[in-house]
Amino acid sequence: MSRHRSLLTLLALTVVMLPGPAAVAALPAMVEDRPLPSLAPMLERVTPAVVNISSVSVVDEAQHPLLSDPFFRRFFDLPRLNRQRRSQSLGSGVIVDAERGYVLTNHHVVDKADEVRVTLADGRVLEAEVLGVDPETDVAVLKIPAEDLHAVRTADSDHLRVGDFVVAIGNPFGLNQTVTSGIVSALGRSGLGIEGYENFIQTDASINPGNSGGPLVNLRGELVGINTAILAPGGGNVGIGFAIPVNMVNSIMSQIVEFGGVRRGVFGVGLQELTPQLAEALDVSIRDGAVVAEVRDDSAADRAGVEVGDIVVELNDKPVLSAAGLRIQLALLRIGDEVRLSVLRGGRERQLRARIADPFEGYVDGATISRFFRGALLGEVVDDSPFGKLEAVAVARVAQDSNAWRIGLRGDDVLIAVNDERVEDLDDLARVTNDNREVWQLKLRRGSRVVTMVAR
Repeated sequence: MSRHRSLLTLLALTVVMLPGPAAVAALPAMVEDRPLPSLAPMLERVTPAVVNISSVSVVDEAQHPLLSDPFFRRFFDLPRLNRQRRSQSLGSGVIVDAERGYVLTNHHVVDKADEVRVTLADGRVLEAEVLGVDPETDVAVLKIPAEDLHAVRTADSDHLRVGDFVVAIGNPFGLNQTVTSGIVSALGRSGLGIEGYENFIQTDASINPGNSGGPLVNLRGELVGINTAILAPGGGNVGIGFAIPVNMVNSIMSQIVEFGGVRRGVFGVGLQELTPQLAEALDVSIRDGAVVAEVRDDSAADRAGVEVGDIVVELNDKPVLSAAGLRIQLALLRIGDEVRLSVLRGGRERQLRARIADPFEGYVDGATISRFFRGALLGEVVDDSPFGKLEAVAVARVAQDSNAWRIGLRGDDVLIAVNDERVEDLDDLARVTNDNREVWQLKLRRGSRVVTMVAR
């Protein structure tokens, strides 16, 4: 018996067990000349902005190893087939700009999708363009034709409080326009290991598979978050759902719209939480803040005068409540943004200023080195490799479908050698690739592994 059939059977049994119509008292439409409270008027305004998202991926099917053997295929005169299958996933989204057709959803809803379709509340099905994604926060921005669309208004999620009523809207299990309600159970949830940067709103409004990317709204119908995950030890909803705060989403979205992705800068500090034990050891009475555990040489923090042991209590006039919160605040700043810090040092509060640095300053387009590296951003690093600290060439990022991508290079690779010649800097790389060879042997570090590949 299928899961859906089991569910329907359970509902049927529930209906049978209900008392007959004579035993059910009709709810009054008014109580003391006042209408009963209802979310319906708010939902009538919001639900036209909620969409269903269907993403289709085409993947190669695994086949028996014998079918890959050329001799076996020739012997039995088998045609050469490249079998593929289509994989489909469903999620939700919300229109936030009706004039430009911008739709917010989760990165994991459209990840690796070859086709993305958006179904509006009025039944229209539209092809969507993925403007950009940010896997670190699980945010994606889509664009659909801007014709007769409805958008949701946004709130200031920094003003949310634990106990505020919220409503989750989406398409769980493919059930369109499903609404659940609850409260804000907690704020600033992190350390869950779901995303790279976590600052979740926790809610007990039911969120299920298919709700991903849908809106979490307040009782005024304003967007406060994007539903993204649930804690489900038994596989079902247990009243612990998580949404990305809309202020965080808006910051990511503005960069995606402008650049097609997120360009994160670096400040250059390592942080740790200010625990009661650490506060006692540092002889401070405060309980909120972030302790500086490391300052990288020649970083923006170093140039600003930040020191190990400083306790950061404010960033750009906003209080710092924890190390996790400060990491999020810094991650949302753009390259070149000013940083104003209030730090406690030796019992005195100090004001420091800096600017967020470009992590790829000094990197060059790989096309200036060789046609093989066209589409890659390359820079010089001192790499902490399995062989010890080595001077090498880092691959910062690689444009998909570029020549560098086709030969197999990926972001965060570190080039160690070309044709068995050590590559310590960009000049070395230009020298060893400065001839008319058609084949190159590249040795590089990828994660914890050393990989050798052939580039043609």
